Amino acid sequence: MAPDAPVTRVTPKSLSLLAPVAVVGIGADGWDGLSPNARRAVIGADVLMGSPRQLDLVPTGDARRVPWPTPLVPALPGLLAEHAGHRICVLASGDPMFHGIGVTLIRLLGPNRVRVLAQPSSASLACARLGWALHETPVVSLVSDPVSTLLPELSHDRRMLVLSRDEHTPALVAELLREHGFGETDITVLEQLGGPAEVGFRGRAAGWTRAPGDRLNLLALHCLRTPGAVRHTRIPGLPDDAFASDGQLTKREVRALTLAALAPEPGELLWDVGGGSGSIAIEWMRTDRTCRAVGFERDADRRDRIAENALRLGVPALEVRGAAPASLADAPTPDAVFLGGGVTAPGVFEACWAALDVGGRMVVNAVTAESEALLLRWRSEYGGELRKFQIYRGSALGGFTAWRPHLPVAQWIATKETNA
Repeated sequence: MAPDAPVTRVTPKSLSLLAPVAVVGIGADGWDGLSPNARRAVIGADVLMGSPRQLDLVPTGDARRVPWPTPLVPALPGLLAEHAGHRICVLASGDPMFHGIGVTLIRLLGPNRVRVLAQPSSASLACARLGWALHETPVVSLVSDPVSTLLPELSHDRRMLVLSRDEHTPALVAELLREHGFGETDITVLEQLGGPAEVGFRGRAAGWTRAPGDRLNLLALHCLRTPGAVRHTRIPGLPDDAFASDGQLTKREVRALTLAALAPEPGELLWDVGGGSGSIAIEWMRTDRTCRAVGFERDADRRDRIAENALRLGVPALEVRGAAPASLADAPTPDAVFLGGGVTAPGVFEACWAALDVGGRMVVNAVTAESEALLLRWRSEYGGELRKFQIYRGSALGGFTAWRPHLPVAQWIATKETNA
């Protein structure tokens, strides 16, 4: 289940017949751990919904038991509508509002149609066992995301919790850590937290050999980078060789300046038009786990390469589409647009500018005289600011060091002031 996935609201007719839904968090300690209020919600229900594991944790009664279908989120509106007119109780793990079904149901029905009765979350229980401060401990969910999603979170001497998909997650995380210079990381696996079968195991990523254990588990990581390992931080400007490329790559220094001009904020959406290797979109998404991006690239091989780069650098949710302007039409409205390729292609700039709402930002890089001339024209028409920079890198020249220039880059930065 992916609780954060988009859902369609139940139709008003069905909603008018639907009594408020009780969502009861239940831990590995089962029925014994529920409060009197939570028990009353379960006992008083006509319909109990949940995973088979959760349904097995409560006593048998007169309520109809409905195990979750797969996939759940698309089926949820119809499932609720089917039982309209009955008292529904949904069983969830721990705190239903912590990466749980409670979030999905409130998005679907509204906060006034859902009553949440929470238990301690797995993160709360883990921090209690480890002696870690909950408010200082980041949590990464791999329940529905690829393990590479963890990569942007890694930094030396950082502690974090990882919500596992299943019993194979610990080994996959250990492998990821070894491959990316964090083999010294201390891993603690906590299984069946809060229940009578609770158990913990500890080891290093570099020597992790433990066989898969219980499906219900959580990882606690104390991340330690191997001395000499390459540092890939969230700050824009990853090394050029972090990206597979056919040469169509915004170089490291220019990329950092470009991301600074784009100025991403949490939750914002970028269009990366003429994606090349996807470096701008990827670094945009790495700045914050809620940042989103859509890359547009006409070449099929480059599209595949963008997707591979995104997966390898921990932002597999990057959406990759075909050439602009044709592929722009039904794309979600951007907060910012980077135009790094196709600057001179007919209709591309116009379509991108039209897609921005008032307050949206546009950054365009140009390296040819023809594209630079367009920046001058657009600045004259739409305002904004122009700047130009050239990067030099030191390289060997005999027994000395010489400065090797890269192509100069002109950049136009503009904020849309009006839709007129």
